[in-house]
Amino acid sequence: MRIAVLALDGLFDTGLAVTLDSLGAANKLAARLPGVTPRFDVTVVGVRKRVRSGHGFAIPVQAITPDLKPDWVIVPALGATTPDLLIPALARADVKQATAQLQTWRAEGALIAASCIGTFLVAEAGLLDHREATSTWSLAPLFRQRYPKVSLDESRMLIASDIGVTAGAAMGHLDLALWLIRRASPELATLVSRYLLADIRSLQAPYIIPNHLAQADPLMQRFERWARDHLKEGFSLQQAANALATSARTLQRRCQEVLGKSPLAYFQDLRVERAQSLLHGSGLDLEAIAAEVGYVDGATLRALLRQRLGRGVRELRADLR
Repeated sequence: MRIAVLALDGLFDTGLAVTLDSLGAANKLAARLPGVTPRFDVTVVGVRKRVRSGHGFAIPVQAITPDLKPDWVIVPALGATTPDLLIPALARADVKQATAQLQTWRAEGALIAASCIGTFLVAEAGLLDHREATSTWSLAPLFRQRYPKVSLDESRMLIASDIGVTAGAAMGHLDLALWLIRRASPELATLVSRYLLADIRSLQAPYIIPNHLAQADPLMQRFERWARDHLKEGFSLQQAANALATSARTLQRRCQEVLGKSPLAYFQDLRVERAQSLLHGSGLDLEAIAAEVGYVDGATLRALLRQRLGRGVRELRADLR
């Protein structure tokens, strides 16, 4: 498998390193498995001759030439982790050149893989339009605003489509590398994950901080504060809208635009977050925790936690020890 890793100035050092280390480990460990012959031919390329990482380290890159025909192109994240840093970065000449190169590679049949903020570059190239994708959960509101044609689901860690695959925040680079290895050989991916003490995670949802997402919009900030004060009560869209001096329709629309979900779904996110906190440090049993977050019994809360986080109560308590 021929892989081109596209390196840009200011990239996330760990993202590049974990990608290269994982694929390198796969190449070394493949020899230990009878009958497993996948080989990852990895080339780090750049649109400029000199590339420096976010921490200022020089990254040796090869020039992009017409005879470079990768099967996969991996786009590591830029180190611009906030909208005020990312938006100017996306306007850089080298980034625009990189997105044009992604379009060219895709037209030639290459598949595109991106993690974290790297997904923004793929979206800039228009390659995610009318497709499902994931990205770093912390910048989901900006992603939705900037790329309304993309069906974003930041609760998931990995989403494959016909053009390739997108992965979630920061250490999603590791999940992405393991996913690529697993496509070549599930047995090899299992061996690599054991050596690296890592495995593919299916969800970002357990890591999402609802408060962070609400900061992207003043109305959402006010809604979040109101919701936290009313977690013990049953949710009423009209009651929330009245308290915020807006219409139910406006609250519904803004919540969908900024957070990609309904006000009720966000309200439930806050309930889940509060329940997790109480599971960790309160000493309350499940029935008491359910009452604290507005559910009539523990069974309902148990089902919600399983649905949202992919783990049961016992697993969540064990995770937090």
